[in-house]
Amino acid sequence: MINHRNTASTLAHARVGDCMHTGILSCAADATLAEVAEIMSANRVHAVAVTDHGHSKPVGIVSDLDVVAAVATGTDPGALQVAATQPLAVSAEESLGRAAQMMSEHALTHLVVIDATGGYPVGVLSALDIAAAYAGASN
Repeated sequence: MINHRNTASTLAHARVGDCMHTGILSCAADATLAEVAEIMSANRVHAVAVTDHGHSKPVGIVSDLDVVAAVATGTDPGALQVAATQPLAVSAEESLGRAAQMMSEHALTHLVVIDATGGYPVGVLSALDIAAAYAGASN
């Protein structure tokens, strides 16, 4: 039986940096959605950051569901069109519980993880990363 009180406590003490995927895959703002899909497929990831004019800080994130929505509607938007909103970022030092709360509040499956000192992206935290931590904490 899962002890939810201990699991919640463990996730509150775990840090984003302990569970995230290091590094970040990105594409240019003018990339086609087919190019984004190729990056996802080749790297077996569910999201790609969109950068603008050679900056390393993402201006948006395109998810696999964004690609599916474009396919379903028969549209061919560019990466920046699909990633119209600025991605939410979380510090690598933030608690995993707080990151889960942010994802839930904003209905997101990915957060960009930033270095607390420089504010530059150092990785990505996915909902699956949180699920894995939750599964590990409940055992």
